[in-house]
Amino acid sequence: MNIGIYIYSEAEVLDFSGPFEVLTTANRVLGENVFNVSLISELGGVVDARAGYQVVSNHSIHNHPKLDVLIVVGGYHLDEMNKQEVIDWIALQNQSTQMTASVCTGAFLLARAGVITQEEVTTHWEDVSDLKEMFPKLSVKEDVRWVDQGRIVTSGGISAGIDMSLHLVSRLHSLELAEKTAKQMEFDWTKA
Repeated sequence: MNIGIYIYSEAEVLDFSGPFEVLTTANRVLGENVFNVSLISELGGVVDARAGYQVVSNHSIHNHPKLDVLIVVGGYHLDEMNKQEVIDWIALQNQSTQMTASVCTGAFLLARAGVITQEEVTTHWEDVSDLKEMFPKLSVKEDVRWVDQGRIVTSGGISAGIDMSLHLVSRLHSLELAEKTAKQMEFDWTKA
């Protein structure tokens, strides 16, 4: 199963590192690579995430494996929302993925791409009012770690992405694997 995590300049480090760690730890716990996880950026190569943290993306939006799951991360998202090619790419991926998810302010990118239009969603607590204002048809939930709407799953900020990613493991494989992964990570998983 190919899982792409979309990153960009000023992305929150734990927004992509958390899901990456959950999915690759699940592989390790299982003893096989069920999840083929890669980082995808607009142009590929080095991306400067928050606080100057440099990370090398595996692929660009023009050159990546067919995705079964897309996870769009948060961070300083306003510039990214104005990149029409990126927004079009997110919308296109959503047409063929089994599931599309966001961490934190990645929900803004999903909304701009029309992936979420009136669903129940969540984002970082500090950005809830902006998401409501910019996309008033969305039902934005507060004080929740993540929201599952079937094909679309959104999470609150930063560490909530780990909770959501464990939930994704439970849906894509099994609750048992998700629980074993959380234990391996010594993470106190908030399941709802």
